[in-house]
Amino acid sequence: MKLILLIIPENESSLEIGQAWQRAGATGVTILRSHGLYTLQRQMEAGKVELPRQVVSMAMAMAHVLDMIEEKGHLMLSVVQDDQVDGLIAAAESVVGDLERPDNGVLFVLPVERAIGIGHHKA
Repeated sequence: MKLILLIIPENESSLEIGQAWQRAGATGVTILRSHGLYTLQRQMEAGKVELPRQVVSMAMAMAHVLDMIEEKGHLMLSVVQDDQVDGLIAAAESVVGDLERPDNGVLFVLPVERAIGIGHHKA
């Protein structure tokens, strides 16, 4: 089994990708909000985000920054059989375009040694 992780910079495509992954055989897809540090730094440099004047802790400061910015990206995850990986990559690229191009997203695949509770849902 493999864990496929896809980070996309814009959230508009995530539902479409998730549905394409289901059609390609993924029984479960998880979508999480994500914020890349590079993007946060660019927004701070452009003056779109300010750190609070009094910082009690870095965790509080980061929570403040994340609340101020609009939702940008998503992290998508799915655990699939080895023979489904290429189909999910193709499905993602059919929505966002070539992942080798800048700003289309980042996808990587990790081996899963053991998974419990996978496959309870049918695609």
